Amino acid sequence: MRLKLQPGDPVIFRVCKTSTDPGPRAKEVHPAEHGDWYSYQVDKFWAVAEVLSDGTLKLVTRRGKQHTISPDDPRLRPARWWERWLYRSRFPAQPRPLSEMPTPTE
Repeated sequence: MRLKLQPGDPVIFRVCKTSTDPGPRAKEVHPAEHGDWYSYQVDKFWAVAEVLSDGTLKLVTRRGKQHTISPDDPRLRPARWWERWLYRSRFPAQPRPLSEMPTPTE
């Protein structure tokens, strides 16, 4: 299913993580069979910054990091109206065009 998203649309991306100490936002926490590790999922609250010519999406985080994701990715979904309201502080305020974004330095 290909999503019809426009720049500025808030989206939720579910990330799979592994650690010894899942945080309070961890969902679907599963312990390792013989160890202290846990695998879990965390929802990330991003916004569409740009729809590229090939249909892929440039997503931006609240702190300005960018991710390129296929609209067919099953971990990506549009935010529901109540999620937009409830988690409004976790979404980027108003995504700026990528040409105005500072480039990350490492």
